[in-house]
This record gives sequence, C-alpha cells and structure tokens, in this order.
Amino acid sequence: MKFTTAYKRPAAFVLAIVLASILGCASTAAKNGSKEASDDAAITSKVIKAINGEPTLKSAQIGVETSKGVVLLTGFVSSPAAENTATELARYIKGVKLVRDAIRVR
Repeated sequence: MKFTTAYKRPAAFVLAIVLASILGCASTAAKNGSKEASDDAAITSKVIKAINGEPTLKSAQIGVETSKGVVLLTGFVSSPAAENTATELARYIKGVKLVRDAIRVR
C-alpha cells in the first residue's frame, strides 16, 4: 500500500510532536539529575564541614558520600560516642533524608 501525499504530512506532523515530547522529557530528567547531584554535593560539603568543626571528632577518619539525599558515613572513630556525634551531625543537615552509618569504632 502506498502512502499518498495527503497522509505523509499528518504522519510527519504526529511524528514531530512525539519526538518533541520525548526530547522534552529527557531534557527535564537531565536537569533534575544535575540539580540532584548539585544538592548531594552541597550536602556532602556541609556534613564534612560539620564533622571537621566538631572538636570531639578531630582524630576521627570519616568519609562522607551522598546520593539522592542519603548520606553514607564510613571510616573510623575512637568511641561509640564519637560515632553517635558524627551520625547526629549529619542527620541535622538540611536536605538529608537518611544517614547510613558504616563507621567503625577502633
């Protein structure tokens, strides 16, 4: 079956609209992803600053990673109290949804 010219234009128009919709959604998802990454970087920075500013954690070796507002704390501290302090500091940073504690006491 051959398409006549009368059917080619509406089909091309519909195809153009569908493609524009798909590309528009992809663009929005990319923008949301980059904002999320920027928010995660800001959260990580604030948690590190809070931990470094806490005198009881000066000798601690704590790593901080953030993904989608979830903070992961890793490393070593000298006491359970220091571990709790680090976790609480992270928990009260704006934008933190959850704190996962993988800190070890040694």
